Amino acid sequence: MNNTLICYFSASGNTKTVAEELAKITKGDLFEIEPKEKYIAEDLDWTDKDSRSSKEMNEGIKPEIVKNINNLDNYNRILLGFPVWWYKAPTIIDTFLEGNDLTNKEIYVFVTSGSSSVDGSLTYLKETYPNLNFVSGKRFSTNPSEEDITSWIN
Repeated sequence: MNNTLICYFSASGNTKTVAEELAKITKGDLFEIEPKEKYIAEDLDWTDKDSRSSKEMNEGIKPEIVKNINNLDNYNRILLGFPVWWYKAPTIIDTFLEGNDLTNKEIYVFVTSGSSSVDGSLTYLKETYPNLNFVSGKRFSTNPSEEDITSWIN
């Protein structure tokens, strides 16, 4: 039994690439956090205040997800990944955390971003979900090396 679950939301594929590499290195299981309504390019235009992602982040709208995890009993370590939006976790991560019981799990946050750090996301998550155990966080660029991932995991 592997006790690591890699949960990720990926709007453009960058986070998915990192999640798949993490799964390969840790031999963990993958779970994609999928929005019920898929994002298209126009939805992700952060320069447009009327785009879907802008409204979600500015208005706190939590999009629905396709499914929650059926059984978390076999996992004690969760690697939670997402792109950084507006210096923190996208609101779909709130949907995921509120729909799944991650109490008593060690949660390691990994984010993808060209320049934003993981700090804003980790601070937001710790403040918003004080009952969860967020251990640490790491920002990865688009194509992290295996060495970069391994050094964080270990």
